[in-house]
Amino acid sequence: MVISNKPLKFILAAIVACSPVMSFANSENDSTHVQTEAAHEEKVISDTAVVEGEHAALDPKAKVDAFIDHHLQDSHDFVFFSDEKENKHYGFSLPVILIDGGLKIFSSSKLHHGEEVAEVDGNFYKLVHGKIYKTDAAGTIKFNEHGHPENEKPLDFSITKNVVSMLFVSIILLLMFTGLARSYKKGPIPTGFGRVLEPLIIFIRDEIAVPNIGEKKYRKYMGYLLTVFFFVWLLNLLGMTPLGINVTGNIAITVCLAAFTFIITQFSANKDYWGHIFWMPGVPVPMKIILAPIEVLGTLTKPFALLIRLYANITAGHVVIMSLIAMIFVGKNLAADLPISMGLTLFISVIEVLVAFLQAFIFTMLSSLFIGMAVQDHDHAHHHEDETAII
Repeated sequence: MVISNKPLKFILAAIVACSPVMSFANSENDSTHVQTEAAHEEKVISDTAVVEGEHAALDPKAKVDAFIDHHLQDSHDFVFFSDEKENKHYGFSLPVILIDGGLKIFSSSKLHHGEEVAEVDGNFYKLVHGKIYKTDAAGTIKFNEHGHPENEKPLDFSITKNVVSMLFVSIILLLMFTGLARSYKKGPIPTGFGRVLEPLIIFIRDEIAVPNIGEKKYRKYMGYLLTVFFFVWLLNLLGMTPLGINVTGNIAITVCLAAFTFIITQFSANKDYWGHIFWMPGVPVPMKIILAPIEVLGTLTKPFALLIRLYANITAGHVVIMSLIAMIFVGKNLAADLPISMGLTLFISVIEVLVAFLQAFIFTMLSSLFIGMAVQDHDHAHHHEDETAII
């Protein structure tokens, strides 16, 4: 079996596409977060408040809620842990890249987790709820009646924590695939870690690509399927580490991955696929007119189902695990709460390891299924019934 470096092209495309979208998507999430807490404006707990060490003024449950919100969102710096008492943060800063009347590049350390105002070329910027806004030297931020900042927000193309995580996974995949490709030059049997990768690649080929796309056409899409499987799987596993990374739980990432599947499906589709959508054969003309818009809507629901399935499952797993760990700090009886919390956390973590693989498998399986439906000739009598059942 010959392994090419095709997956690497899709990795870089994913990172480039996801980076600018993350700023917008996280902004929408942040708006919802702020709106929910607007009724309690005197006790607003922002992401920056968590990092700034304002935990001391909060009750344990509020600390837990704030920490979970902070963990689920992206950030402009990589903080491994913080010391509440001394208000110190241990980690490293990331580059901030803004477009605001020109290119502005500076370190996120200037923002100091939202505690300070960064001055760059005469412009002032402040970090609020994880987003960068233009302000004045005093750091004035105006809020509307819903608690949303009204200050102008520059275009943000920063290298955030999620982008760093994707780059890290990309390097791992680069080493994995290039190492496997080189091992085949020595003989038909891979060596080293390639012996672990080969069964997975054969599994994706024989159990996902060939059955859904067909033996004649599957090879063209193997690069994408391998990329999306290993990319999602490793990101899921990375999210289970104590590093506080939640990449696949970021809806911007899942939107981009689903968009790749959608674009590949539509551009690979043959005339039979489009015929079933716009002028379904074998049904009366009035029904064709009624079914056409429904079929067009169906092409959009497929990638939507992909992105929501991945995003919701991963996010729910993170919330459950962190909530179980929080029992240790919220409960009054440490002797009773500690074994229960750790036992349940261990149990859910084992399930999460399985979920990490299953979500990568399901995303790849559905992507190959949608591509296969677009490139193969369909049975006119059963196509619509099968497609409806799949959705």
